[in-house]
Amino acid sequence: MKVTFWQIKVVHTAVFWVLSGCVLYALFSGVADRITPWTWLAVGLVVLEGGVLVSSGWICPLTILAERLGAARGSVADIFLPKWFADRIFPICGTTFLIACVVLVMRLVR
Repeated sequence: MKVTFWQIKVVHTAVFWVLSGCVLYALFSGVADRITPWTWLAVGLVVLEGGVLVSSGWICPLTILAERLGAARGSVADIFLPKWFADRIFPICGTTFLIACVVLVMRLVR
């Protein structure tokens, strides 16, 4: 079965929404002081994604696959998001996750 560019976009977008939900859930858990096993699952998934990104040179493997199918290098054409938002995913989600981790640590230390 040949993977199409459209399929990559669907999967990449779904992964983005799941991981964004994990970031927001981790933040909510810390702010609401409701730390559960689901919190740690969410944190673990985001950390796992970070490991995947580090191991592939800070480029998502799905982006690499999309480029092999003809997407322009460095483009955000492989995800169903507006370009202005897709260009800022790492700073927005990374900062939010960092804040979530700080809040979680503060809750655990207290």
